[in-house]
Amino acid sequence: MPPFCFNTPIMLKFWKKKPSESKPDDATEATGAAAQDHPPAALPDAFLDRLSDAAPAVAEPEPVSAEEAPTSEDEQARWNRPLGGSGFARGMASLFGRRPALDDELLDDIETTLISADVGVAATTQVVDDLRRRLGKGEFADAGALFRALRTDLAALLEPVAQPLDIDPAKKPFVILTVGVNGVGKTTTIGKLAKRFSMQGREVMLAAGDTFRAAAVEQLQTWGERNGVPVVSQKEGADSASVIFDALQSARSRRCDLLIADTAGRLHTQAGLMDELSKIRRVMAKLDAETPHEVLMVIDGTTGQNAVNQVRQFREAAGVTGLVVTKLDGSAKGGVVFALAREFGLPIRYVGLGEKADDLRAFVAERFVEAMLPESLAAG
Repeated sequence: MPPFCFNTPIMLKFWKKKPSESKPDDATEATGAAAQDHPPAALPDAFLDRLSDAAPAVAEPEPVSAEEAPTSEDEQARWNRPLGGSGFARGMASLFGRRPALDDELLDDIETTLISADVGVAATTQVVDDLRRRLGKGEFADAGALFRALRTDLAALLEPVAQPLDIDPAKKPFVILTVGVNGVGKTTTIGKLAKRFSMQGREVMLAAGDTFRAAAVEQLQTWGERNGVPVVSQKEGADSASVIFDALQSARSRRCDLLIADTAGRLHTQAGLMDELSKIRRVMAKLDAETPHEVLMVIDGTTGQNAVNQVRQFREAAGVTGLVVTKLDGSAKGGVVFALAREFGLPIRYVGLGEKADDLRAFVAERFVEAMLPESLAAG
């Protein structure tokens, strides 16, 4: 890792890896500044997700050829395991697993299941009305055919929002501001993103802008140590906008590829804290009018329809441009993803399918729908 050179007095704290855990990066030291000007070509999100199982658990894994990468079936299994136990998946399995009759009662049961799984009234009404119209026209030969149409309709809701995060190399550093309420897994998500982008060969810096939550700075520093990523921080209780401003200055000076800034978990009902988010954006704009380039909001998948209210408030205050839905491996019903897609049309960048760093997956609509509504259910 090349040495740091800062032009402004900030507090920068990052951790060196233990000798027993990794070897010195001789290649980086040898290439020096030339390596920063010509970074390795970035791997696409979809390819990284397929390699995550095969990649060794080190900060800079050796490349794995496409022939050695997990198969499509292996990748789908990574989605099936956590999502197959969701309330949405269980409800649909219970409904179609009993070989239901093709009638209006089946449509009523589908409607109840969707609402119960947090799909939301608007999305549920759109889907069920389409199925009811087609049933009336005699388009379905049996319940299995209706099930396939249900899959298609739900996938159509998600396809427009399944947009991977595009890091523009011309914007250096590309700045990601992360927002969200307390307890959604925001800081953990930042750590997982840092690992993902580092594996792509990008130079990443983190800004510990959550200066209010106890141990938030230390938590982010731990992620930085784990991934070999520097963390810019100040003392607890410092002004969040000041921390992020200093981090942006440092990232620009060092010509980092990415700066990911953490913020305090703000309750969307507290207007003062929402105003502070707006302040952060204004302060960053003093250095670069285009920053932040992405405002990534982290949503807890277990919160159901409350997530819709959170996005509505944060979009107004912070200009949210993308979503991450976490904790879909736990007690989440899962349907809130459809509700968010129908209500806002905001890109869903990633979903959290587990606790491990590589369980943060780039969102793929067809994988999500297959995990929730496996084709095997069509046979009853």
